[in-house]
Amino acid sequence: MTWGLLAGAIGCEVAATLSLRASDGLTRLGWVVPVGVGYLVSFVLLALVLKRGMPVGVAYGVWSGVGVAATAALARYLFNDPFTAVMAGGVALIGAGVFLLEYGAHA
Repeated sequence: MTWGLLAGAIGCEVAATLSLRASDGLTRLGWVVPVGVGYLVSFVLLALVLKRGMPVGVAYGVWSGVGVAATAALARYLFNDPFTAVMAGGVALIGAGVFLLEYGAHA
């Protein structure tokens, strides 16, 4: 259940960030509500994850790392943002770092 809540927090954060991009600097008012609601729900779910006992380093590492990777990949397809080989390498390094945080929590 804790990992499911974390996945929900990540999904809401990614949706909010992509909505922020779609809002064109908050000038497209139809996107303002999804931005605010997405970030609010994401933080509430993250708080529940922490309350259930997941170490903050693991929770935040997974939340931010997966969020960065998903946002970069989705922005490539939704907004034609760049996603170069160097950026893909950075995503891989983030993934390795998140793995080491999770692994280290159980070592």
